[in-house]
Amino acid sequence: MAKAGGESVPLKDQGNEFFKAGNYLKAAALYTQAIKLEPSNQILYSNRSAAFLQLVKLNKALTDAETTITLSPQWEKGYFRKGCVLEAMEHYDEALAAFQEAQKYNPQSVEISKKIKRLLLLDKEKKRAQEVENIRSNVDMQKYFSPLKPEISDKFGNAEGWEEVFSFIIDTMESAIKAWHETAKVDPRVYFLLDKQRTQTDKYAPVVNIDKAFESPDTHSSCFSFLRQYAEESFSRAACLVAPKKIISYPQVWKGQGSRKWKHGHNDGFFVQFESPVMRKLWFVPSSNEKGQTLCRDPEVLDISVHEVVPRLFKETASER
Repeated sequence: MAKAGGESVPLKDQGNEFFKAGNYLKAAALYTQAIKLEPSNQILYSNRSAAFLQLVKLNKALTDAETTITLSPQWEKGYFRKGCVLEAMEHYDEALAAFQEAQKYNPQSVEISKKIKRLLLLDKEKKRAQEVENIRSNVDMQKYFSPLKPEISDKFGNAEGWEEVFSFIIDTMESAIKAWHETAKVDPRVYFLLDKQRTQTDKYAPVVNIDKAFESPDTHSSCFSFLRQYAEESFSRAACLVAPKKIISYPQVWKGQGSRKWKHGHNDGFFVQFESPVMRKLWFVPSSNEKGQTLCRDPEVLDISVHEVVPRLFKETASER
């Protein structure tokens, strides 16, 4: 490569020494002096791009990387410099494209391969984080519970308004999941589907707090008796109990069952127990932390005869036997 007065090589070398010493401002100044002597030397622009990157002068670093590519389009270093600057700008897709272009001209470079691998992983994590956020913000249990429709229809019958019961389950589950996503907790409550014609709404509310229900066998028995009486006297058609696993001291229905019957022993989450005179169901909604966000997994159906959180709240009718 041509030299002007024999000065550019020492200036470049001096710049390299300052760069290695961490004095990027001085290094950039020396590369600039060298460029004035050799304006077509791609190595000088590449080196100055690296110095500008360290100084967080990203636009200048990108311009020098582009000039390097223009001067030597088959030299991988220009694309590598461009990729590093775009990565610092958090333009990850463009950075990946630049590194992949660099790899075409130097497929053996470990440094380039590491950059590509890192950005591909970053892209994968970014997509998963977006998926998690989409799941958190778009809770829709309709599809999940669709297979339950025929059973509810059969048990309740059209005259009983089975669609209202189905919506009641969906609404309760979705509200609980949304609350968990927002606060990583749900309040222990029982939601009642009141009878529009018969319930005295001034006396019976559709929600009952049960925050003390699981502290001991005595509080559990007392709460169950109250809920059963409440369900009968309010003429409720159904009820949904929601309770976080972490507050349950009794009954710990997940213990002593073995992993084949209960696989969520170490999972955080909450129970949703549906009660009615003709049908009973129980789900556990496991929770995990992913990408720094609390995420509910799909509800898991449990055998209510084994894992019930409270005993039957409604008197059993013939169709349930």
